[in-house]
Amino acid sequence: MMAQPSVRARAMGDKDQNEVWAEVRKQREEVAANLAAAPAVADQISHTTSYAKVNENEAIKRQVDAVAKPIEQNYQSLIRQLRDRNAVGVVVAVNGRIIWADIFASTDLLEKYWPKLVRSYASEAVVTRAKDVEVGTSRAQAFLENMEGRRETIENEPGVFRHTEVNGDGFKAFSLTSLLPKTGFDVHVAKMAE
Repeated sequence: MMAQPSVRARAMGDKDQNEVWAEVRKQREEVAANLAAAPAVADQISHTTSYAKVNENEAIKRQVDAVAKPIEQNYQSLIRQLRDRNAVGVVVAVNGRIIWADIFASTDLLEKYWPKLVRSYASEAVVTRAKDVEVGTSRAQAFLENMEGRRETIENEPGVFRHTEVNGDGFKAFSLTSLLPKTGFDVHVAKMAE
């Protein structure tokens, strides 16, 4: 299981475990509120502190599946078409708001992570309340192109990896670069809207 973007954002961006737990509590409360028609399930969810247990609940799984299954099925056919174009990432919008981008070093790596990623995006959609607005490719492209930040922090393990965090206007971006011999490429870039 991969945490939904709002939880991953706290873990990656704030690096404060208390903030991560606060976001998990907030998401649990949102899920319980969305299940007002099923008070027994909402009560069950409100009595656990485990992010995994909330997402293992059958009622929650059904809600996430309702969002995730069509995306998973459409992506399987789409990835075959995009493989020839070397598609390596996604820009995620929930209810008309771009929230996240995940870009990988290869199509194979994207495909490997896709089942977990799509479920994390679907979990975010289940708890996000906003009106449905379609996001076009020009907005997605503009989100990806804006990587200039006000502050950059680099953590380095010489000869192994470089982790770069960029803080910009309305976003944080993270890149993991392989520094193993004969590499020097970004393995994963994640960008979150703030």
